[in-house]
Amino acid sequence: MDLRHLRYFLAVAEEGHFGRAAERLHIVQPALSMQIRALEDELGTALFERSTRKVALTDAGRLLVTEARHTLEQAERAKSVVQRAARGETGVVRIGFVGNAVATGRLSDDLIAFHAAWPEVTLDLHEMAPAAQQDAILAGRLDIGYCPAFDTAFDPKLAVRTVGSWAWDVMMSDRHALAKQRSVSVAALADEPFIFYAADGDDEGQLAILRRVLGKTPRIAHKVSSTLSVLALTGAGLGVALVPSPLSRIAAPNIVYRKLAGGVPGSELVAISRVGAEWGTVRQYLAMLGERAA
Repeated sequence: MDLRHLRYFLAVAEEGHFGRAAERLHIVQPALSMQIRALEDELGTALFERSTRKVALTDAGRLLVTEARHTLEQAERAKSVVQRAARGETGVVRIGFVGNAVATGRLSDDLIAFHAAWPEVTLDLHEMAPAAQQDAILAGRLDIGYCPAFDTAFDPKLAVRTVGSWAWDVMMSDRHALAKQRSVSVAALADEPFIFYAADGDDEGQLAILRRVLGKTPRIAHKVSSTLSVLALTGAGLGVALVPSPLSRIAAPNIVYRKLAGGVPGSELVAISRVGAEWGTVRQYLAMLGERAA
């Protein structure tokens, strides 16, 4: 059933006159009469009792008035919902992230800014390893990911935006000999055992970062998959760890942080998304990231 036919039908029903209804609809009366006839033929029943002076609704016509109004109202609601979603005013943004995105404060700051601008958009968060984020985005299960910037190239189907960059700190036990210094050189870490954090088997990406900073592959004493494990092993004096400087706000027993000296490459956080998928809520989120980076 054509929505236009229902609009024409309601105009005649409300005006009680084909001529006035045609004027209201800005069409000629013969065309309106033809459209009403087509609707009646489709439904298999008369909707109006016609006379030279006026038209009156039949029993079937009176029933259709209620249904037509409901149908047209529902159609307008559907149109509004779709248009608002297209503008990014409603819907959902599915976001993957690594722990550093939270610990540095960048993710929460972005969420605050986005929610203030688009309060009706749902933010669906998933803590995921970088490799899993990339796979989920390419498969359409995730919209945006926050992950470290690796030396290895990202898939060319992904758009990559730098959203944060920080200096490195060295996390160590407060009993470590280097804890007496205000800063630590890369050379001083040459023979140190490292606590290696790699969630969900994402070893190569994390190792690439350490090699870039240290200039060599570090001696891995323990491989862990949680931040708490890093804190526990480091506090016990079983190794040191490199962390972005904002993470030094995390206070834990027996732990100290010292600046990594020597002008080494910093820790970078990037936001990734699928090229060409910038629609609706995702477009608005990416625009917010661009504004915050400017």
